[in-house]
Amino acid sequence: MTTNEQLIHQFYIAFQQKDYRTMQQSYAENAVFNDAVFTNLDAQQARAMWQMLISRSGDMTLNFGNIKQTENKVTAYWEAQYTFTATGNKVVNKINAEFEIEDGKIVKHTDTFDFYKWAKQAFGAGGFLLGWTSSFKEKVRQTAKKKLDDYLKKTNLH
Repeated sequence: MTTNEQLIHQFYIAFQQKDYRTMQQSYAENAVFNDAVFTNLDAQQARAMWQMLISRSGDMTLNFGNIKQTENKVTAYWEAQYTFTATGNKVVNKINAEFEIEDGKIVKHTDTFDFYKWAKQAFGAGGFLLGWTSSFKEKVRQTAKKKLDDYLKKTNLH
């Protein structure tokens, strides 16, 4: 296992153990995070996002694997099972992650998953009917961003 693969392995072990501090320390100061819900987060926002998600995760379980390095990128697969707090619905989210690493820290982290599949699970009938639309996706993004901003203010992480 390369040093970069070890970093990502450690990141996901910390995630499994709900150790957001170790996850936060994995990011460089200039890091950028993106997924279908949280877009263009800087390092501070990404660190806060993991802290927020883990602190609210309750019954979350996580499996990961297939960590591979190709040149300066590391890819991984992870799967989270949890109760979506806004609706109480059970979700299984299957995610492909890509990392760029410099000097032993993550500088770019992109998680890719099927938003529509996730929305159907998280929001039930509403997600089934509207989850494929760009307006629904944008509403989910705005709500998530507001929750993150509120969390940053509340916890004085900003």
